[in-house]
Amino acid sequence: MHYYNCDVLVIGSGIAGLSCAYKLSQSGFKVLVVAKESIRETATHYAQGGIAAATDKNDLSSHIQDTLKAGDGLCDRSVVETILNLAPQVIKELIEIGVHFSQENGKYHLTREGGHSSRRVFHYEDVTGLEIQRALTLHIKLHPSVEIWENHMAIDLIVQNNQCRGAYVLDIKTSEVKTIEAKACVLATGGAGKVYLFTSNPDMATGDGVAMAARRGAIIKNMEFFQFHPTCLYNPKAKSFLISEAVRGEGGQLILSNGSSFMEKYHPLKSLAPRDVVARAIDSEMKASGADCVYLDISRKPASTIKKMFPHLYKKCLEFGFDMTKEPIAVVPAAHYSCGGVATDLRARTSIPGLYAIGEVACTGLHGANRLASNSLMEAAVMADLASVDIVSSCHSELLRQRLSGQVPAKNLKTSCSLGEGIPLWNEDNTQNPLEKVRVSHAWDEIRRLMWNYVGIVRSDKRLELAHERLRIIQDEIQQYYWQYKVTKDSLELRNIATVAALIIESSRQRKENCGLHYNIDNACEY
Repeated sequence: MHYYNCDVLVIGSGIAGLSCAYKLSQSGFKVLVVAKESIRETATHYAQGGIAAATDKNDLSSHIQDTLKAGDGLCDRSVVETILNLAPQVIKELIEIGVHFSQENGKYHLTREGGHSSRRVFHYEDVTGLEIQRALTLHIKLHPSVEIWENHMAIDLIVQNNQCRGAYVLDIKTSEVKTIEAKACVLATGGAGKVYLFTSNPDMATGDGVAMAARRGAIIKNMEFFQFHPTCLYNPKAKSFLISEAVRGEGGQLILSNGSSFMEKYHPLKSLAPRDVVARAIDSEMKASGADCVYLDISRKPASTIKKMFPHLYKKCLEFGFDMTKEPIAVVPAAHYSCGGVATDLRARTSIPGLYAIGEVACTGLHGANRLASNSLMEAAVMADLASVDIVSSCHSELLRQRLSGQVPAKNLKTSCSLGEGIPLWNEDNTQNPLEKVRVSHAWDEIRRLMWNYVGIVRSDKRLELAHERLRIIQDEIQQYYWQYKVTKDSLELRNIATVAALIIESSRQRKENCGLHYNIDNACEY
């Protein structure tokens, strides 16, 4: 049997997970970070655009209003105000740990993205996430109180007496399942884009955290609000390659194959409209014309400006046969960001004591029905900080109580949060090695196509009902397979995307009005 103990288990290694682990390590906690692949293989790593923060105090109210407007009436205003007020501090701390944001003439260069009324987005060229991931990874790897397990996937949370006490984790390389006990568990598993056929997300974005929390009864909110990024590169070889929102922010125009613009028909901000509006507009134009894509044109800008602003994009597009300084880029919408997730308060606490959720896996109330561009990296970092503060406070309070009762020696007040023995070890008796892996791959493909066709950018009551009925049958097949065979990464991810798909479908069926990212052609109210 494989049993391990730590103070805090952090599941995920993007900006949310690493920021939280770094803050906890500063307080002397023994932290275990579990990464499904390499510590660097995260959605953060691939984030191009930037991180929004109103460092000019005169801009804060506008940032709040832009966020509320994008959220289409479903943001929690108090959450918006709290998080955006803390955003400048996040920028300061990222700079202190070595993140290099782009500068121009000795000042930080701020860009503007869709839905923003001013330039407030910090970035590093067009690979902001890569730079943030680099700096955080460097600090985490140098800290002795943080242990990193790469190529490990969380299977399920361990919850006893309504208290999260750890998790079961699969060592993907050895197929061993490890039982991890922790005083606090932090879900920082990112998004669930792989539930859809076309997505900008990396392959590991299979909704693991939401699925695990849902299976243990945690409150899940707003899963119907899945953001489709309007502009992914349309090329069969360009898997999940995103064309940053910043391209439109810097003057890129959406056009049809004949060169005519169309966004003026849909929104006053034209190509700078919020993402949900742009994605639906593109979807509408493609369906009307039968085209496979639309185009994004920034070639009217000087070539030197484009290469300076978007060096990574420019080189990548060249690899796929597009010179963005001379011609439009072919683009299509793709599943990008989940505005829903595990419901939390402003300390990142979920409805299960001892379980925290930060980053895309969480639903804080900041995004409402639609996320404002570049608010996500910022939210992840702010909530990681707030989570770490609460964990330090609650752990120390519990340990102080235990110390006074004689259960824990005084010397362990800072560094030991063990809950003791008694949690069940992993049991795989009566299971066999996986056979017929085609059952996993077939179900995986069927779910993703089902979600894309029936629960995508534009929905209907009939499509949602068909999706609900078909998915129920698929889930029964998955459950039978899961309990019959030893777990693998593929079978766990299949189980998770099925759970997330069911949550999205059910939330979409319950939402009877069109708002933000949810658009049902059968809803009576106008949109």
